[in-house]
Amino acid sequence: MINATSRTGLTAVLVAATFVFVPAKHGIGATLDDTAELAKTIGALDAKVFDAYNRCDMETFENFSTPAVEFYHDQGGATFDRATVIANTRKYICNKVHRKLLVETLKVYPIKNFGAIEEGEHVFCQIENGKCEGVAKFLMIWENKDGKWRINRVVSYGHRELSASEKVLPSLKLN
Repeated sequence: MINATSRTGLTAVLVAATFVFVPAKHGIGATLDDTAELAKTIGALDAKVFDAYNRCDMETFENFSTPAVEFYHDQGGATFDRATVIANTRKYICNKVHRKLLVETLKVYPIKNFGAIEEGEHVFCQIENGKCEGVAKFLMIWENKDGKWRINRVVSYGHRELSASEKVLPSLKLN
């Protein structure tokens, strides 16, 4: 498994919400089918938020977060509101970095009567040259309120450069 990191310490802003409904039965007594359904939902949300992130579609990206989203970055510090998260994404990410989820690292856990925890690792690729050199771990807390999923907490940590052997893996090519 590859540990996630960012070569330059650029912030990976992970903020998400959509109008997908998942039953509130995820918790004690949830079946494997329920958990698989939740993981599929969260995986689809992750894809949507990072499609907007990678295209620098800030209007769409902004709708994926709660107004009071908190973002904690081991190298960049903490942010406590959506406006600052969006401004930092524009400044440090747009047209510079492309985020790729390492799908094999994705894990989802239900939070009873609230939402879900998503954890995993992602790689950051430089748009200018297509090189994927940084990797980081992440944790997102998703809130499901009235059937709308939004991320209200993000932790991005364990940033490091990829090793030479990791850089040549086919899954780490910017396509």
